[in-house]
Amino acid sequence: MSAEVKTPFVRLAKRDSMDPKKVWAIRLSSILVALILGMIPIMITGQNPFTAYGIIINGSLGKPIYIKQTIKIAIPLLGCALAIAPCFKMRFWNIGAEGQITAGAIAASYFALYWSDKVPSFVLILIMFVTAAIAGGIWGLIPAFFKAKWNTNETLFTLMMNYIIIGIVSWLQGGPWEGRKGSQLIPMFNQSARLPEIFGIHCGWIIVLLLVVLMHIYMNYTKHGYEIAVIGDSENTARYAGMNVGKIMMRTMFLSGAICGVVGFIVVSGANHTLNNGVANGVGFTSITVAWLSQLNAFAMIVISLILAILTKGANTLQTRLKVPASISDIVTGILLFCMLSCEFFINYKLIFRHGKSEEEASK
Repeated sequence: MSAEVKTPFVRLAKRDSMDPKKVWAIRLSSILVALILGMIPIMITGQNPFTAYGIIINGSLGKPIYIKQTIKIAIPLLGCALAIAPCFKMRFWNIGAEGQITAGAIAASYFALYWSDKVPSFVLILIMFVTAAIAGGIWGLIPAFFKAKWNTNETLFTLMMNYIIIGIVSWLQGGPWEGRKGSQLIPMFNQSARLPEIFGIHCGWIIVLLLVVLMHIYMNYTKHGYEIAVIGDSENTARYAGMNVGKIMMRTMFLSGAICGVVGFIVVSGANHTLNNGVANGVGFTSITVAWLSQLNAFAMIVISLILAILTKGANTLQTRLKVPASISDIVTGILLFCMLSCEFFINYKLIFRHGKSEEEASK
């Protein structure tokens, strides 16, 4: 007697396609649900949730100075999301963007501190840009080499490298680059090592917008972009087609690290004007959310980065104006991100519930 074959109560299946109108309906619904759920922690503190949401919008977009601050938050998020996009499309999980940003920041800071009186400002900034890209690229190339040579786990490797480079910055702060003895602080950069401002914001925003266009072209209209897509679909197919998978991995990770290094240069030269061990400030991890929500679309990353920047700046204002705990702002932001990410699951997959008889009974 054969064993009864039972269909699971619920199964997961990938959708072939979905009407674009339904896709956007799901996304808008997820935001609405997030806003409703976000009211709960706000009401627990005794505050009016509608007032709180108004403060978030006003605190990030209410005045020109707020808008500039919001854009400054979005710049590194956008740049870093662009950096990790080709790796993620290749299914190489680069979780080391924090370290690659920091490596680029260290390289740029060296020339800012020790070459500011030796070369003209334009030349100095160009040198900082190039060396930051090279340093970030090399830091990203290391785990890619080990992956290609010995098939190491890139997730753990890139993650651990973050802490190594952050430790190096901590050593520099209290050691060779320390300013005033015992301060544990690296001196501020001279004016010649700072990015110029355009419309009241450092010109890093121009750099990342150029990167958006270049990355869109690279990912969609070049041979390299095609190779990345093929490897992401199937490494075996790529090898059968004659592609050198290891070489492509290393090339892509060098590019990813180089862009992260440029982000590090933008942060130290345009925003902070100095170096510290928190220079990446979590951008490397938050940018993963930006990349996934945008479906690795370079232009969509602009919108997602701005949304997260609005939430970040607005949440800070909410904390100061209503005197609510910082955790409440984090919870509201987290709920919105969770709902936005969850909606992508329902766009790409569907749940099939069991109804009727088992497969064996149905076949009789």
